[in-house]
Amino acid sequence: MDDSLKGKVVAITGAASGIGLACARRSLDAGARVFLIDRAAPETDLGPNARHLRVDLTSPESVAGMLPAILAEAGQLDVFHANAGAYIGGDILESDPDAWDRMLSLNVNAVFRTVRAVLPHMVERKTGDIIVTSSVAGHVPVPWEPIYTASKHAVQAFVHTVRRQVARHGIRVGAIAPGPVVTALLKDWPKENLEKAIANGSLIEPEEIAEAVHFMLTRPRGVTIRDLVILPQSQDI
Repeated sequence: MDDSLKGKVVAITGAASGIGLACARRSLDAGARVFLIDRAAPETDLGPNARHLRVDLTSPESVAGMLPAILAEAGQLDVFHANAGAYIGGDILESDPDAWDRMLSLNVNAVFRTVRAVLPHMVERKTGDIIVTSSVAGHVPVPWEPIYTASKHAVQAFVHTVRRQVARHGIRVGAIAPGPVVTALLKDWPKENLEKAIANGSLIEPEEIAEAVHFMLTRPRGVTIRDLVILPQSQDI
């Protein structure tokens, strides 16, 4: 355990599993108090500095109650990590536009709305960090996943523009953009693609992403990591 985030309050969406859970554990190890924002509770006890906060990120009313609940218990919020997301891949002619809408609501609208919800508090305090989980698909169009790729390009545009708007308030905004990570989202991959990725070692563990996020958060305040792309060595992009 280190104390690099001692005294900090961190909130992470989609924190019950995968990247979000790994980031929560890493922040706890660094001395932070962490709010795990998810409809589901984590399956493991993370200790006294971890608090599960049930929020439906697709509900404006539920999102509106997120920051007040954090402040009522912790009094401040130093880091907000908009991590929750969904995945849809495949041939666009064979996919369901209604499923697109559900994914876009979480990948795009929920990110925009939750970041907007926490910014006034950070502006008032003249400090804060916003991290958004993007994807390599936000940098390089991936033919197999056109709607997912579009959602992550939207996230990238949001990160770049909001960062410029709020930098004068002492707030840093950055995106972590991994390649394929071993999470529940992979269940939607075509079976042959997943088998190939496992065989050639082209998947990243969530803990690697958590270490990268921790690196972003612990830079001197005058340094912003705008985009951090993480790829398995075997991925040729």
